[in-house]
Amino acid sequence: MMVMTAKVNPKKVMLALAAVAALVLALILLLGGGQEPTQASAPAASSNDQRVKFLTDFGWEVTTSPTESSQVKIPDKTSEVFERYNALQKSQGYDLSKFAGKKVMRYVYKINNYPGATEPVYATLLVYKNQIIGGDVTDTAAKGKIRGFRMPENGASAPTESTALPETSSPAGMTQ
Repeated sequence: MMVMTAKVNPKKVMLALAAVAALVLALILLLGGGQEPTQASAPAASSNDQRVKFLTDFGWEVTTSPTESSQVKIPDKTSEVFERYNALQKSQGYDLSKFAGKKVMRYVYKINNYPGATEPVYATLLVYKNQIIGGDVTDTAAKGKIRGFRMPENGASAPTESTALPETSSPAGMTQ
């Protein structure tokens, strides 16, 4: 049987442990430490005034009180409907797949100046932790469309326009 001994310098051991701890802390800070997902530059939406301002910055005139506000859950599993809706979100710089399974607030505002509208038009904002993470503008006319936030130029279709989605109580099958 062979026995080996080693002489350990306690100062060097403490220094090595401190270096490892500093490295672990730096990695946690750099990688986010398990924080909830957020959009990189998501607009603040902690108040009704901020949500209304977000919409008016696109040129929309909205009724200043939401017609509806409710909590919805972003689907855990994707579907064709969700993927089509999320494609619209991605065209606006959002991505709802980052929030799969999360409960978010849904605020719906009536738009009063949609070009050529014959039926009500609504803007939906999806808000997570007081940040806008997505949404749409929905024309409720029979051949109306769901589109991005950007106002159409001269009443024409904008590139962020989407085909109509099947009717649900929430966009893309989000559950309440």
